[in-house]
Amino acid sequence: MSIKVVAFDADDTLWVNENYFREAEGEFVKLMSIYGSEEDTMKILFEIEMQNLGIYGFGIKGFMLAMTEAAGRISKGKVTSTEIDKILDLGKAMLNKPVELLDKVEDILKKVQQKYKVILATKGDLLDQQRKLEKSGLEKYFHHIEVMSDKKVKDYQKLIKHLDIRPEEFLMVGNSLKSDILPVIEIGGKAIYVPYEITWLHEQAAPEDQHNDKYVEVAKLHEVLEHI
Repeated sequence: MSIKVVAFDADDTLWVNENYFREAEGEFVKLMSIYGSEEDTMKILFEIEMQNLGIYGFGIKGFMLAMTEAAGRISKGKVTSTEIDKILDLGKAMLNKPVELLDKVEDILKKVQQKYKVILATKGDLLDQQRKLEKSGLEKYFHHIEVMSDKKVKDYQKLIKHLDIRPEEFLMVGNSLKSDILPVIEIGGKAIYVPYEITWLHEQAAPEDQHNDKYVEVAKLHEVLEHI
């Protein structure tokens, strides 16, 4: 393999993330149960999240704002200030969660670092991702850290240009087919898919993209070492 740079996604690749969103959604559903059903609450929340992505981007803060807006719509304007405070507390609790590393992450990064230039390529809120990276203790393993507003073809093209390498010299490791894998192979890069136990609806790839022979799929992150 003519790889020069190995990039790792962060959330749900190096550390736990999506579980905290699902827990907060569960609490939000309970809070809104006096106004609407679980199905309606989840539907409205997701619709608002999608509508707001272009404004707030990805991350906990945007999720907090989406829950607040959804509460107003679900309750038809009857949501109380106490309930809004509880919604904000859900978001603040997420921001203060410990960083739980996955599957021998530090050992894996040490080994990959011996052969390749290792970078972090993640998306989300800059302040939140910086906080998690600092808590993780992993910053020392990365030659470069890129917090992207999104992970589409143009975003990876910009990153590869910044790294001054060819697409075929770039390998992306991540848990999202839609964001970490498919855009990279589309521009001629290489990718290793490490599925996580939970995938946000927005990150779920179409069925026809889930069996693509242009990327490698492994069950656990440490299996990446067998392919690089």
